Amino acid sequence: MKQQITETIDSLRDTLYEISQYIGNNPELGNEEENASRILSETLAKYQFTVVTGIVGQPTAFQAVYDSGKPGAQIGFMCEYDALPDLGHACGHNLIGTQGIAAAIGLANILHETGGKIYVYGTPAEETKGAKVTMAKEGWFDELDVAMMAHPASHYVKSGSSLAMDAIQFAFYGKSTHAAASPEQGINALDAVIQTFNGTNALRQHVSSDVRIHGIITEGGQAANIVPDYAVAQFYVRAKTRALLNEVTDKVMQCAKGASLATGARVEVSNYEYSYDEMITNSSLSDTFTKQLIELGIDEGDILEHEDGTGSLDMGNVSHRCPAIHPFIQISCQPISAHTHEFREAALSNEGFQGMILGAKALALTGYNIATNPELLEQISREFQTQKRD
Repeated sequence: MKQQITETIDSLRDTLYEISQYIGNNPELGNEEENASRILSETLAKYQFTVVTGIVGQPTAFQAVYDSGKPGAQIGFMCEYDALPDLGHACGHNLIGTQGIAAAIGLANILHETGGKIYVYGTPAEETKGAKVTMAKEGWFDELDVAMMAHPASHYVKSGSSLAMDAIQFAFYGKSTHAAASPEQGINALDAVIQTFNGTNALRQHVSSDVRIHGIITEGGQAANIVPDYAVAQFYVRAKTRALLNEVTDKVMQCAKGASLATGARVEVSNYEYSYDEMITNSSLSDTFTKQLIELGIDEGDILEHEDGTGSLDMGNVSHRCPAIHPFIQISCQPISAHTHEFREAALSNEGFQGMILGAKALALTGYNIATNPELLEQISREFQTQKRD
């Protein structure tokens, strides 16, 4: 049956290439991915998946289900398809979305023999307000035995960790006046922003090495001779775990509140993007995926161990609801970094497409192993129960 799965995916190469190229050459920003969402969900519908669009209140989100009609494992694949401003698909989401449906269709072709269900989730806006956060919160992944996706990269890398993240905005409201004629009558909102940065810079000395605090000033005044009555700073605050992040975020907020007291400017605190939890890789599931890569011809020595992650992703929220992995698939033999023009071109290249096909096969074969090996599924579940956060 493994050969049947890979042959099914190979038979779809022309269709999959057209889809990945279309999404890649027609980039759509997060929550605007109307065409990408449509083409992916319509393709799944052609292969007897039951599709529901517009889930979790987001028009470009979807869930597609293939039910064998028999009891068995419930396996989830994630699709991402949002682009970056100006750069287009410089994170390879045109490949991730296509890969997700390829793996699902390949596995569905033998599901009548193994039993179980396949779930495919169309998850918009991973780069900003990731839909997986809302889906996880509303329980869309709770019925899954496993959730899987693979991200393009310049190397094969095992699934690992990521940092939990909060996106915090501080908007300060002061009082404008002429900066030279009557400065004593003003309350400088920009001073409050600067004091917030000074406070967070001092805080860096007293946090653990995994913590990251970085921010920008998005509003800072209109003219040098007018005391700014409105100024805004936005920060990403990251840490290895959600528990630690909650502590650090509170300290950053205290810096802003202290700046408010010091300057007299009123502060409003909000989240300008969704909060991401840390990624918890299920090692039993990850080892199974790695074995499939090796069976497909990848040398074990070419599959790198994952170092501690310094970025953040909404797949982390999924990993707190069910066993999950987020490995990396090579799409270029040249070293390239995500969110660059070079990465975008790699995601549109033939080499990138071949990497995506290999990733789809490995994901589908991992699903097959879970569907046909109850002992493996039990091992994965036991590990998840020991790792998950209450």
